[in-house]
Amino acid sequence: MNLPLPPVLVVDDEKNMRGSLKTVLSDEGYAVRAVESAEEALNLLAHEDFFVVITDARLGGMTGYEFLAKARSQWPDLPILMLTAYATPKLAVEAIKAGAIDYLAKPFAPEELLHAVAGCGERYRLLQENARLRARASETYQLDHIVGECQKIRDLRQQIQTFGPTDARVLVLGESGTGKELVAGALHSLGRRSQSGYVRINCAAIPETLLESELFGHEKGAFTGALKQKPGRVEEADGGTIFLDEIADMSRPLQAKLLRFLEDGTFTRVGGTQELRVNVRLIAATNRDIIQAIAEDEFREDLFHRLNVVQVRLPPLRDRGEDILLLADHFLRNFGVSLNKATRRLSRAARQKLMSYHWPGNVRELRNVIERALILEKTNEIQPTSLPDFQLEARLHKTAATRLTATGSLDEMMARYERELISSLLEQNHFNLAKTSDQLKLSRHALRYRMQRLNIAAPAQSEDEPAASATQFDSP
Repeated sequence: MNLPLPPVLVVDDEKNMRGSLKTVLSDEGYAVRAVESAEEALNLLAHEDFFVVITDARLGGMTGYEFLAKARSQWPDLPILMLTAYATPKLAVEAIKAGAIDYLAKPFAPEELLHAVAGCGERYRLLQENARLRARASETYQLDHIVGECQKIRDLRQQIQTFGPTDARVLVLGESGTGKELVAGALHSLGRRSQSGYVRINCAAIPETLLESELFGHEKGAFTGALKQKPGRVEEADGGTIFLDEIADMSRPLQAKLLRFLEDGTFTRVGGTQELRVNVRLIAATNRDIIQAIAEDEFREDLFHRLNVVQVRLPPLRDRGEDILLLADHFLRNFGVSLNKATRRLSRAARQKLMSYHWPGNVRELRNVIERALILEKTNEIQPTSLPDFQLEARLHKTAATRLTATGSLDEMMARYERELISSLLEQNHFNLAKTSDQLKLSRHALRYRMQRLNIAAPAQSEDEPAASATQFDSP
């Protein structure tokens, strides 16, 4: 959809010409403001936005050339179209040198004027779109965007504060959806390069054959479709930061070129021979087990050591305890505003359901769950019925859980496995403690004790369960 254009400003001391120009432009759908003097035009420009100015060269009072000089000095990006009944090549050259975007001699065909104005309109839209894209590209996440109060997240924030102000390369590791891009943006925003470019590339989202061209650029004719020279993203990031997400999905040949680039910042465009150099800070991330990728000869060990100057590990959501509810409340507030919904809190049963789930998709999955629940919910608080039943997700997790990896001590791995097993059975039994404890060959008191120890929220007491005694959380 095209952006709406501001008005055209017409400056001419002849009433009939002002009227004619206004009619021609209005018939094409342009909004028009018309004034008879340069002084009036300067006053309007100081208070209103216009995408182009059309002015006569000869005006009563300040001339069109004087007006052009003043307007260009104050609004250098504003295109100004000059009209004159006394056209000479010399005057045309003077007008263009003074900053006019075009020069039309009276009388002119309406099509000439409309063509020039349409070009200015397209230019305005492109500039606005470019400004929005630059604003989005320079949007970096701040440290306070990392929500959570568990010890691992507190340690993470401390690491970011320590490493952010340096130019050290950082390797961010963590499962998909844990917030690696958030961490990379926070590192950039705290660094000395925060006012320079921040370029993000997802190595898994770009075909292998195009990734090198995207990263380092290409010369005209380097391959079919290379109709002109294209600078790479590393050139765009010169002086700033480049974030390579999912770097473990990069092909081995390109890994070798990246390794050379990391040595001294030099590279060659695809199809080129000239060696170029940039100065960038590099942050890389992956959700893969990088050591396993090296062992399987899918990732270069020397590249790993180049990238691994500083390593940051993000904990999975299932290991963050009460942070699940903090994040859920955070997303509820944000989506409540954007969706204009009055729902402001989670019911106790909904909170218990969220705490009992293992979150294989991590924070990204929780964010989607809360957005969905807010759209579905009709009451003033989120009910469990507005949340997914998680059966499909539990099956997905069960498949993924068969590929166990040794991370942490044996006690930590056993506790994690026990927590995931109990959570999975609770979901399958719709959080019925009696059925779950019977499957596990435990008493309900023993199951509740393990749930408390493993930080699994106890579901609301169901009608088929007797009231728990005061000693329900004593060790079995």
